[in-house]
Amino acid sequence: MNNDTWTHRLARFVIRPMLGTRVRPNHLTTLRLLTGLAACLCLAVGPHQMQSGAFIFWGGMFWLVSAFLDRMDGELARVGNMMSPGGHRYDYLVDNGLNCLFFLCVGIGLTHTSYAGYPLHDWPLVLGIVASVAMFLCNTMAERYEEQVPGERIIAGAWGFHADDALYLLAPAAWFGLLPPILIGAAIGTSIIALSFAVRLLRLPRRPSTRQTA
Repeated sequence: MNNDTWTHRLARFVIRPMLGTRVRPNHLTTLRLLTGLAACLCLAVGPHQMQSGAFIFWGGMFWLVSAFLDRMDGELARVGNMMSPGGHRYDYLVDNGLNCLFFLCVGIGLTHTSYAGYPLHDWPLVLGIVASVAMFLCNTMAERYEEQVPGERIIAGAWGFHADDALYLLAPAAWFGLLPPILIGAAIGTSIIALSFAVRLLRLPRRPSTRQTA
């Protein structure tokens, strides 16, 4: 991933006071996990509660904080020279899990609600499952591709942004009642991206076998 996006630069500034303290990247990753789970819970139950506006508001706020903490833990690890294979794996699992869970919980929350006067029935749940599975496949294949092609990213950023910066837009989408079209777009978009990633992986030259014949 391009580590010089606008959000990376802001995170780099925010973590400066943490350098030389007992705060470790895994602490921020755990906080990211907790705030991400809180966001998912709010969006899963919010539309069915009397105080749905408050649930949706806090769901979006928790998601924004969680997404930014994802930048902060990586920058603290890099700037503070605290990178480790275990920390990277923990961060990857949390990121992948939360991003998938988000769309599933949005689907759960929107099930049996309505949008623009039309009942949604069970379609949000179906779309949430599709988006979550496709997102999982995208993340898994991206990780595998970047392991096989060191130094190359499967999706390059541009103009100070990276593709996953789009996750920040999910919060205002929730606040302005745009989650149904976002969910449709996510289910379609992530499925297409997953297919394109699979094609790129299949086109990679196979590594020669390290087995020695007798």
